[in-house]
Amino acid sequence: MGGGGSALRVCADHRGGINWLSLSPDGQRLLTGSEDGTARLWSTADGQCCALLQGHESYVTFCQLEDEAAFTCSADCTIRKWDVLTGQCLQVFRGHTSIVNRILVANNQLFSSSYDRTARAWSVDKGQVAREFRGHRNCVLTLAYSAPQDLPGAPCTEEAVARGLLVTGSTDGTAKVWQVASGCCHQTLRGHTGAVLCLVLATPGHTAFTGSTDATVRAWDILSGQQLRVFQEHQGSVICLELVNRHVYSGSADRTVKCWLADTGERVRTFAAHRHSVSALKYHAGTLFTGSGDARARAFDAQSGALRRVFRGHAFIINCIQGQNGITKMFLSSPSLMAKVRIPGYNGIACPKQNTYLQVPRTGGPLWSGGKYANQEYLLCCPAIPKQNSDDLWKLPEKNPYSKPSSGAVTHSCELSLFKMSIFCI
Repeated sequence: MGGGGSALRVCADHRGGINWLSLSPDGQRLLTGSEDGTARLWSTADGQCCALLQGHESYVTFCQLEDEAAFTCSADCTIRKWDVLTGQCLQVFRGHTSIVNRILVANNQLFSSSYDRTARAWSVDKGQVAREFRGHRNCVLTLAYSAPQDLPGAPCTEEAVARGLLVTGSTDGTAKVWQVASGCCHQTLRGHTGAVLCLVLATPGHTAFTGSTDATVRAWDILSGQQLRVFQEHQGSVICLELVNRHVYSGSADRTVKCWLADTGERVRTFAAHRHSVSALKYHAGTLFTGSGDARARAFDAQSGALRRVFRGHAFIINCIQGQNGITKMFLSSPSLMAKVRIPGYNGIACPKQNTYLQVPRTGGPLWSGGKYANQEYLLCCPAIPKQNSDDLWKLPEKNPYSKPSSGAVTHSCELSLFKMSIFCI
């Protein structure tokens, strides 16, 4: 068993869980997006908050920090661009009609995915929608972009790839490849039997790897749409992926990380020290860092699989890992737990019994997908506690004051006692 990592400092200024964090390209600043509806900029040198970004009307789902601007997206259906020096909001991007799940700034373009079943491309400077990508039959969770220069062998002079390709993954069980220039669907990648939760692209190249609730990882040619390989030894949903040196690392709800040869699909190693689902992965210089639902981060020797170190201090699932200066510092974030569930036997205002456990399959995002138990759909926002030795059962708080908003969804909210981001010296 590895030794413990020492926390340099804890940044606890947010009043809600931290859903994502992003390092600036120069490593000098860190951006955090929170359940409290704000984002904050921090100095990585001393951990001090240097700007508070306020304006969103609901929780921040994701964020990305660039050299001169910060970008955040929210459950309020908007994306915002911020000045990193003043904290001033420079632009509001409006158009999505439901929660904006992910954003990606690449090649001077802004891409977004949403629960409204669309992805969009935006003009970064004007804040206007440049392209709308429609075709998914359910929520769009994840996205990745391949620039024209990253597509060797592709007919780059043609309109199809003139501005690159966008790849999206959805809870409808498919991934789609879109022509950014035209907005047309180039290919639909069919094969998964569950939601596509994560994807990575091999660059340069035209291979995509997708992970799903069907417990598989699949490799695809995004130009032809052909399924190349299926990686199928996990026993639970594949929540996160990392692609390094032609090796694919997959983190799963089965409490393991598996390492695969990208070109053949052969499994070469399993990392099995976790006590709960693996929710985050980060590889650097021979070390694989993992974040887990057991509220611990771990460092493994990527070659041997040996556990080097365990980082403790968080109270809830670790959903994001970032590293600075050759991973001499590691930044971890932890959200409040949210679950989208269907509760059996309740209509209108629901009030589950105290000390009840609900079965909630988790998908790795700020909103978990629920089981199909009844026609009524509920949004459960609470500090649910994982039942010991269980990946699927979560205990409700002692008090369950539910209210029913006009939308018809039953929402329960209660505050956690501590939300934090930790900086570890490794």
